[in-house]
Amino acid sequence: MNYLKSQDSTQIAYTTRGSGPAVVLVGGGLDDGTENAPLAEALAQWFTVLNYARRGRGDSGDTLPYFLSREVEDLAAVMSVVDGPAHVFGASSGGALALEAAASGLPIASLAVYEVPYMADENMVNVWSHYVDQLIAALSAGRRGEAVELFMGLAGSSPEDIAGARESPFWPGLEALAPTLAYDAACIGDGPVPASRLASVTQPVLVATGGVPDPHMGGLQPGFFDAAAEVLAAALPVAERQVIANQTHVADPSVLGPVLHKFFTAM
Repeated sequence: MNYLKSQDSTQIAYTTRGSGPAVVLVGGGLDDGTENAPLAEALAQWFTVLNYARRGRGDSGDTLPYFLSREVEDLAAVMSVVDGPAHVFGASSGGALALEAAASGLPIASLAVYEVPYMADENMVNVWSHYVDQLIAALSAGRRGEAVELFMGLAGSSPEDIAGARESPFWPGLEALAPTLAYDAACIGDGPVPASRLASVTQPVLVATGGVPDPHMGGLQPGFFDAAAEVLAAALPVAERQVIANQTHVADPSVLGPVLHKFFTAM
């Protein structure tokens, strides 16, 4: 594990694997960098891969109050570890953060995002708004377990899945990460694709989704991620839309890795 200081002096923990052009991995909700670790190993055969724990997660510190701009500064600090521009991959809400970073002017060479959970219709925007209100209330009251349950429910987990998660040995770790759910909510913003904001992103962007619904997200409306991806791809000046067959919300690194390799090396 390596450490650096972001612009506001927050400690950010990261790992480095491989050699070659740089790729930075940005994790999504309730992830401390662990979820992207297998992908880092898969990509290390072609790239120098930096996988970091976003602020408030894992060995990374946190500085309050939270601002989305500070997370952009964190990504910039990780990118500064290598010389020159880096490619960036963002999973789920981490994809929204990566897109915001590109819109903010970070020198990203090219960007790939996977299943960014923007809301593609009015009903889901209303659901999202209600979730954010409930989330902030739960976190303000210190009810971390409730915050995690709210997130899992939003993501389509069944009551049985949520009850099982509560009884699992992983639950304390999820509760520890619960405050960062507000950070992910800030990355998504009001819910819809921020088309006017993303119109300034001039880098090539791969907008990818999997071809299989995630069994732990059965409550989501069919085609949720694909609908968001279509709107997102249409909003970006230079976008490539791809469905990666037979993949769920957490894609198999042995499948996703070659897709990212092809996209990043073509740029």
